[in-house]
Amino acid sequence: MRTHGWSGRVPATDAEAVARILAATREVIDERGAATKLSDVARVLGVTRQTVYRYFPSTEALLAATAAEAVGTYLDGISARFAGIAEPDAAVIAGVCAVLETVTDDPYLGILMSPGHQTLPAIGGITSDGARVFARAMVERMDVDWTARGYGEPELGLVVEFILRTLQSFILDPGGSSSVAGRRELLDAWLGAAIRALPARTAVGR
Repeated sequence: MRTHGWSGRVPATDAEAVARILAATREVIDERGAATKLSDVARVLGVTRQTVYRYFPSTEALLAATAAEAVGTYLDGISARFAGIAEPDAAVIAGVCAVLETVTDDPYLGILMSPGHQTLPAIGGITSDGARVFARAMVERMDVDWTARGYGEPELGLVVEFILRTLQSFILDPGGSSSVAGRRELLDAWLGAAIRALPARTAVGR
C-alpha cells in the first residue's frame, strides 16, 4: 500500500484504506449527491485520484461499493412495506414495489439510478453477486414460511432471480403502467404468476 497522502494519516492496511474511501464517498454524496466524482473523494482523503483507482477502477465501481454497504440500512427502512404479508407472491410484489418506489430517494443506492450514473455497467450490476445478496436478504426478511409453502433452495434462488430481473426491467424502462395500481396489476400477472408456479416444480419433480 502506498504511504503518501491520506492527510497525514496513512491507513495501516488495505482494508482500512477501503473503509476510509467508502466513508469519504458517503460524505461527498451527502454534500454533492449525483454530482459525486471519484476526484471529489480523493480530495476529501488528501490523496491523488490514482490512489483511489488502486482500490476502485471507476466512479461507478466506487458508488456501487458504497451502495452495497448501505443495503442493510435501506432494507431496515422498507421492511415495514412487506411486514405481516404471509403469501409468497404478495410479499415479493410488495417488496419489489417498495424498492421501485423508494430506491431513487436513497442517497447511496439511488445515486446509481440517477441520470448521470445510469450506465450499462450500473444497470448490469442489478444482477451482480452483490445485488443477489441484497435480494436474498430482502426475501429472508419477509414474513413468509418459505419451506412450509413449498419453496426449497432452488426455488428461492429463482425468486431472487425473478426479483432482480424485474427490478432491472423497470429501472431500465419505468413506463408501461400509468399508476401504482397499474404497476401492481402488471406485477401480479407477471412476477406473481411466476412465484405462484414455483412450488409445483417440487410436487412434480424438477
